[in-house]
Amino acid sequence: MTTGTDEPTLTIDELAARAGMTVRTVRFYGTKGLLPPPVIGARRVGHYGRAHLARLALIEELQRQGMTLAAIERYVQQLPPDLDAHDLAIHRAVVASWAPDAVETVERAELERRAGRALGDEDVERLTAMGVLEAGDGGYRVDLGLLRLGVGLLDVPLSQEAILAARNVLIEHARAAAHELSQLFRGEVSQRAAEDVKSLSASMQPVVVQALLTIFQRSLKDDLREWLGGISDLEEGVAEERGSV
Repeated sequence: MTTGTDEPTLTIDELAARAGMTVRTVRFYGTKGLLPPPVIGARRVGHYGRAHLARLALIEELQRQGMTLAAIERYVQQLPPDLDAHDLAIHRAVVASWAPDAVETVERAELERRAGRALGDEDVERLTAMGVLEAGDGGYRVDLGLLRLGVGLLDVPLSQEAILAARNVLIEHARAAAHELSQLFRGEVSQRAAEDVKSLSASMQPVVVQALLTIFQRSLKDDLREWLGGISDLEEGVAEERGSV
């Protein structure tokens, strides 16, 4: 069970299913301090929220990068304790930017296991439209780097048309930014050897991604704050006008 808020509403079984892990693995991460303790509710049942799910996704991404459990523990211990699900998603996006493209062909059962949830035909159609997966004779060709993002968008209260339009906007501007940065770097490394260029590219990629994510996050917050402030001013103006009638 889950709601549209960050309130802890998932049992450990539901959390494990959503994360695509076993309950035993979730408990193990808890004993290692990688996962904050649940909120204890009625009948002493522990409940988990979106932040727990986001933290498990981050741990999974760190493992995919080849980090040992000890290294993951050190990484997680350095994170601020009050990070919410959105902040953790930013960290995971930066970590994922270090990885090469990962595209696999899987059957429906494995696709749902990777997604951490059951997927109806409409869900598969939406993920296909997003470019996350493609149906074929041997199963589904899925971009693992985009799968969890796409699955998260399935629960966003936006039409498929709006999501696809947003995707096109991001792709257009991301490609333009990547092209301009590439031109800038070429001017800086034109005299270097090919291996030096590869090394610089590998070093710069996570830094650039972190910068883009941070700027985007702050810009979006500013725009939303301005928009919501305008709505509040409008509502106050309407209330005052009604009170004067």
